Amino acid sequence: MLALIVLRMKRLLILIIAVLACSADIAIADCVETACVDVYTKNNQIIIEAHKGTSSTIKKPSRVKPSPTATLWFPPKPTPSPKPYVKRTYKPRILTPKSVTKSANLSDRLTKLVPTAGVAFQPAFEPLTHVPVIFWVDVPTIFQSKVSIIGETVDVALRPGFIWSFGDGAMWATTNTGAPFPKQTITHTYSKPGTYSVVLLTTWNGSFTHNGAVRAISGEIVNASVATVTVVSAPTRFTK
Repeated sequence: MLALIVLRMKRLLILIIAVLACSADIAIADCVETACVDVYTKNNQIIIEAHKGTSSTIKKPSRVKPSPTATLWFPPKPTPSPKPYVKRTYKPRILTPKSVTKSANLSDRLTKLVPTAGVAFQPAFEPLTHVPVIFWVDVPTIFQSKVSIIGETVDVALRPGFIWSFGDGAMWATTNTGAPFPKQTITHTYSKPGTYSVVLLTTWNGSFTHNGAVRAISGEIVNASVATVTVVSAPTRFTK
């Protein structure tokens, strides 16, 4: 029973190795016929890479010099003739053909930056306690870019997500950019006067399209923005 299980596992392992080898051959062939494109994030930037082609090796034809032949020389009569002089023969020199690599590779790398979010709020001067403060961010709801690289067209699209920290312990996560009055969607009310540091974390995620295929962009981009809000108490009036 144990031997049968081991035999089945060996067959399964051989099948997996064969499938992986075929996949690698297909991937190499794809990069020869059409460009291979990859989009990922690094250091809060969008990196677009593409490569296409392969290399072939061609041998130059070898040139062989003709080998010298031995010739006999006889002096004229009637003078006594010396011994015949035989010219020395040399072995032919065979030149080893040199390999010349023809490169047909195309590769390139491009870098893109996403918009930086800035925090805006109303009222801009000394908001009051117990009165909602309106917040919004001035970035598009979608970032799109069409890139041409080694003759290929790549469409990149990313959408932002936001995490607000209002400085008094309250936080809010949303995909909404907000808007100023009267279309406000993000507000926060402070209960105590003071100076608050509002921190906004913007996270970008998205996908890219190449030859009709849509693939996810590896990684994410995170940017931080800070604004200072000074909240004051509303004046108190006594009436009879």
